[in-house]
Amino acid sequence: MDANETGRVLIAGGGIAGLAVRRALALRNVPSLTLERRGRSEDGGLAINLPGNAVQALARLGLAEAMRAVGRPVRRREYRTERDRLLFAVDEAAFWGEALVPHCLRRADLLRLLGQDLPPDDLIAGRAVAAIHPEPGGITVACDDGDIVRGGLLVGADGVRSGVRRALFGEAAPQAATLASASWRFMAPDPGLDAWTVWAGAGALFLLIPVERGTVYGWASVADATGRDLRAARGAFAGFPRPVRDTLDAALERPDAIHHSPLEEIRIPHWSAGRVVLAGDAAHATAPVWAQGAALALEDALVLADCLAGCTDWSGIGPAYETRRRPRVAHVQAMTDRMSRASQLPGWARRILLPVIGPRSYRATYAPLRAPVIA
Repeated sequence: MDANETGRVLIAGGGIAGLAVRRALALRNVPSLTLERRGRSEDGGLAINLPGNAVQALARLGLAEAMRAVGRPVRRREYRTERDRLLFAVDEAAFWGEALVPHCLRRADLLRLLGQDLPPDDLIAGRAVAAIHPEPGGITVACDDGDIVRGGLLVGADGVRSGVRRALFGEAAPQAATLASASWRFMAPDPGLDAWTVWAGAGALFLLIPVERGTVYGWASVADATGRDLRAARGAFAGFPRPVRDTLDAALERPDAIHHSPLEEIRIPHWSAGRVVLAGDAAHATAPVWAQGAALALEDALVLADCLAGCTDWSGIGPAYETRRRPRVAHVQAMTDRMSRASQLPGWARRILLPVIGPRSYRATYAPLRAPVIA
């Protein structure tokens, strides 16, 4: 293995986590090669909500100004019952400050921004990792098309169903835990919202976020749904307010544009072994309670690049990276569990308790995340 190969990072996955690692490494002058199994993103037309710590990470990646040019800032959150009673609201702009106001934008725009101004020849689409072979001073990767690539480190940024995680841990590879069998994401006409708004009923949640003029991003979940068809679960929202029902009807007019997926989590004791490390959802996918999936992936990228830059021996990068990232991820997981338990309370209990514990949970979750991950 020559010096050019041992000094190069291989990245499995060209989604948010993988592209963030690619960009963070480029900013630190660390060569990389990204392998993405898909030819293009399957849900690029959908959107993503970025809380203040994600905005802060994007700023460190040199993308704050470009991000503000697309999508829409999220200045307020509202938590409502299925009968549209406001339980509590959060002034997100006041909490985060103007520089870190949360932002909602299309996933396609975020992916485009992460690749902005980077050379196209360090990313290969349509190629996935099939096998991993450690070697002295590096790692060899066999791809599913028969090609062989080599590097000094492999980053598994290939999502919840990570093939790298499977290859790393073999038959003992931890599997994703399913929290709910069905949730749906979609874009729809804006029913007149000016805030991030979630309605919660008995076993059903409906979230809408304004993402651009005239358009909202929607997310729906039904606890006892068994199929992929959102139309079959429509009855769970029959008692919800008019904006929910109208938005749902509009989304159902374009069923092919609705993205179905289960809610899954990954909690594993190790994110690395030898010269292989996991990042983003491959390491720590979490329920979307606090919108931390992309945020944590962006932070992972910054910390990993910081660990690698100026380091001549990458054999100990995994433990160093985990030591820096685990406390923050563990905090998000603990606060996700706390809010999830609150959401499972009977309706009468939620109506009494959430106006008190909701704002406290928001502050307790996000206050530690305002601290930057890179000094």
